[in-house]
Amino acid sequence: MMDLLGARSVSEIFELHVRDRGHQSAVAIVSDPSDPASAQVLSFAQLDQVARVFAQHLLQVCPVGSRVLLLQPTSVEFVASVLGCLYAGLVAVPSSMPGRYKQDQRRVLSIARDADVGCVLTTPDEREGVVDWAEQQGFNVPVLSPKVDLALRADDFQVYGSDQETTAVLQYTSGSTNDPKGSVVTHGNLLANAATTAAVFPLAEGEKFGGWLPNYHDMGLMGLILSPLLSGFGTVLMSPAAFLRRPRTWLQLIDHFDIAASAAPNFAYELCVTRVTEDDVRGLDLSRWKYAVSGSEPVKVSVLDDFAARFASVGFRPESFAPCFGMAEATLLVSSTPSRKPVVLRCDPDALEQGRVEPAADGAGRTLVSCGGLLDMDARIVHPQTLQELPLGQVGEIWLRGGSVVRGYWRNEKATGATFGRRLGDEGGFLRTGDLGVLVDGELYVTGRIKEMLIIRGRNVYPHDIEHELRLHHEPLRDTFGSVISAPSDDGDDGHLVVIHEVRRRPPEQELAELAAQMRKTVSREFGLRAHSVLIMRRGGVRRTTSGKVQRSSMRSLYVSGELQPLWADGYRPRAKSATAGTGEAS
Repeated sequence: MMDLLGARSVSEIFELHVRDRGHQSAVAIVSDPSDPASAQVLSFAQLDQVARVFAQHLLQVCPVGSRVLLLQPTSVEFVASVLGCLYAGLVAVPSSMPGRYKQDQRRVLSIARDADVGCVLTTPDEREGVVDWAEQQGFNVPVLSPKVDLALRADDFQVYGSDQETTAVLQYTSGSTNDPKGSVVTHGNLLANAATTAAVFPLAEGEKFGGWLPNYHDMGLMGLILSPLLSGFGTVLMSPAAFLRRPRTWLQLIDHFDIAASAAPNFAYELCVTRVTEDDVRGLDLSRWKYAVSGSEPVKVSVLDDFAARFASVGFRPESFAPCFGMAEATLLVSSTPSRKPVVLRCDPDALEQGRVEPAADGAGRTLVSCGGLLDMDARIVHPQTLQELPLGQVGEIWLRGGSVVRGYWRNEKATGATFGRRLGDEGGFLRTGDLGVLVDGELYVTGRIKEMLIIRGRNVYPHDIEHELRLHHEPLRDTFGSVISAPSDDGDDGHLVVIHEVRRRPPEQELAELAAQMRKTVSREFGLRAHSVLIMRRGGVRRTTSGKVQRSSMRSLYVSGELQPLWADGYRPRAKSATAGTGEAS
């Protein structure tokens, strides 16, 4: 393995790859995971040549240092565009497509304006839609749509002389449309995170990364594209839409393309358990899947257990699971320890609510899954209000320091100052992650997000725990999303607990009422809490970010303003009553 940390830039590493492994497959885009012949493949030498051609096109309209908005689906054009930007000394700004929904269109426009992009790169197939979006929004910048053409050459192109401090990517976090924050990722950050990824997930020659994650999401861009390519491994990619339509296609991709490392959020593993049929399982071979990485949202031990049991017959091993912790502000990977069965703490729920991790007396209680140890990162647990470091075994905010931590948010001094370069006593340079966690025996356990933790009558409540238990106990909620929030109360206490959850199909009103009653009982039995209101939504009624995370703050705002239109609700009055039945008061 070459010295990634000793390289000056991403471009320098790719030049070495072209010299040493130019004929090897770098990227394969798969349209049909059941058919290996469906892949469009570029070798390292071909990818390098296409990136040089793209870089030449870009420099005709954008001066060095400009930001380039990438509005491209999963494609060879996208991978070549990212590399082309770096070759040209430009800054890649990956984004989701504008799409047909106004909320998504506004978010893309907010990113484009915040980054002050000089041009837009898209694919020939998407050009018309992107141009229409730009015109409708009054966004007047050049739109380029170069096509991969291996007959074109750019042998005389001079790669820009970037170094480790040169900005490479603006990675926008999943947030509100009005306040996008772009993490400023340098060449040095990319190299450091790739070195960590290669050390944590070592592959043999010829083994590959791959998966379906969106290319604009940090886990997709960094975890499945840039880090594998920088480490000299090939990557195999399919579209997120294909996975969501038919989850079995992800498993087929892993099998048919000999993928050793693939990553996804917890919900994707749960989706495979609920929607991959016995007929789909037959014929699969998952025995070569070394690293089944789970991150981006809380890892649930019940999902890991169910997945391992479901696919044991086709060679999947529990020790292949690699729970991890990562974030865009740290480029991506922070911690993971693969090649072992997941390590689980069973904690006393009362102690956990008070910020302490203590063993559950009866062996039950709340479960926390270890996200592993830290290889190249210094982590501290800090009280989020006093900003004092906490003893081991206490829950607090995770603060990080290391070479993968980015320099700040793009042109946002206020947010950068609040989040980056924080001090602990005489030590500086820490990133406030906004995540709650605890260190036990050198392992990092993540308990939730500070801004999403609920305080109900003095108790600290993690909404994702309740959402998960509801899906676990109620079959109509499986394979859907929920959002547990707290809402203002009239009697001056610190909030009512509100349960909002999608249902798989729309049952009769009587069944909805019974389901809501049973959900209340589950919340009471498992958590000792009273749900002030239960709302049952159509599938898709719970808002999520482009990377699939539930937007709990948005759902809270919609609830408070009465804008939700549930199939069934008790304890809630929508502003304008839906035409559907089932929105009466039942409590």
